[in-house]
Amino acid sequence: MKLRLQAPLRATPTTVRPVRPSRRMNLLAALVAISFLPSRAGADPAMTPTPAARPQHDQNHPYVGMWVTPDRHIRHELLPNGRYDEARGTRQSAYRGRYEVRGTHIDYWDDTGFTADGIFVDADTLHHGGMVFRRVK
Repeated sequence: MKLRLQAPLRATPTTVRPVRPSRRMNLLAALVAISFLPSRAGADPAMTPTPAARPQHDQNHPYVGMWVTPDRHIRHELLPNGRYDEARGTRQSAYRGRYEVRGTHIDYWDDTGFTADGIFVDADTLHHGGMVFRRVK
């Protein structure tokens, strides 16, 4: 039996090609750039919508109260002042924000900027975020 020794591997220079940014990276860069835009705090008052321009919350809608998923993991309380408070599992007030009801449609604006919506399919059933909520009586 004869052993053959192999020559050691040599590092060879390779051509480095520039990396083209993907769509995902372009989107990420745009989101980062947007986060540095000035806030509306110093905006021209003439360009800021007046309270009359925003739809007013109907405090008399029939959907005020506690709404829960069947497993009670998510508890969603619609308050009469147009605010909501959502608990998830053992985390109380996981999400808070404002909401508006127009007919059977509900729009949410979380205090962190997240938005969502839902539909009341009947007096005791809310479809929101791919989940079904039932009114707690």
